[in-house]
Amino acid sequence: MSSLFDLQGKTALITGSSRGIGRAIAERMAEHGARVVISSRKIAACEEVAQGIIGRGGQAIALACNVSNKEELQNLVAATRSAYGKIDVLVCNAAVNPHYGPSQEIPDNAFEKVMDCNIRSNHWLCQMVIPEMAERGDGAVIIVSSIGGLKGSSVLGAYAISKAADMQMARNLAVEWGPRNVRVNCIAPGLIRTDFARALWENPETYQRTVAHYPLRRIGESDEIAGAAVFLASRAGSFVTGQSIVVDGGATIAS
Repeated sequence: MSSLFDLQGKTALITGSSRGIGRAIAERMAEHGARVVISSRKIAACEEVAQGIIGRGGQAIALACNVSNKEELQNLVAATRSAYGKIDVLVCNAAVNPHYGPSQEIPDNAFEKVMDCNIRSNHWLCQMVIPEMAERGDGAVIIVSSIGGLKGSSVLGAYAISKAADMQMARNLAVEWGPRNVRVNCIAPGLIRTDFARALWENPETYQRTVAHYPLRRIGESDEIAGAAVFLASRAGSFVTGQSIVVDGGATIAS
């Protein structure tokens, strides 16, 4: 009997996968048998991750892409199909947050950058990839959101708006494409030990102030998000769609 988490024969395209959460998702999906596409802006970083996966017996290719550029996304999708023939799992992980502070102070270009990268690129990718999944009657889309999309924030305004929009995107697409057996879900991480969130955990004082209210009294690791992604991509998650799976050490349930 095959494992509920078996991804043999599946192709997974993962954006923002040269480091942090995206890298962990790619590495763990490869361990479960998926052919993975490593993608971020810098090809050298992508190749390093891909070669590491190949060296451990997995299958991977590296493709550079700026997700804010529609033509580059189209090329990414086309190159993935050229290499592996199909896309079974799409993980929209790439995101930016160029502004930390009150919404009143965010420059227009920073706001636009957040919306372009965190929402519009995911919308574009889903438009490009979901129809082929629907044609086969099988596919899984995972959008990496954030608990920022569930809470108010005085310093992460635009980012939080974008992450809430990702959750609604997943709900909409789950309703649209569910009849064709395409599942669309979000993962909403809490504070995870990544370079992206370094400012929130590197300072011991900030760290302690943050985790003091977490029931588990610690922040998460990238692998702990990767496990949720493997679940949602595999047969284990085949009856889950339109959901936002919170992986936050209990942060959102504590005062």
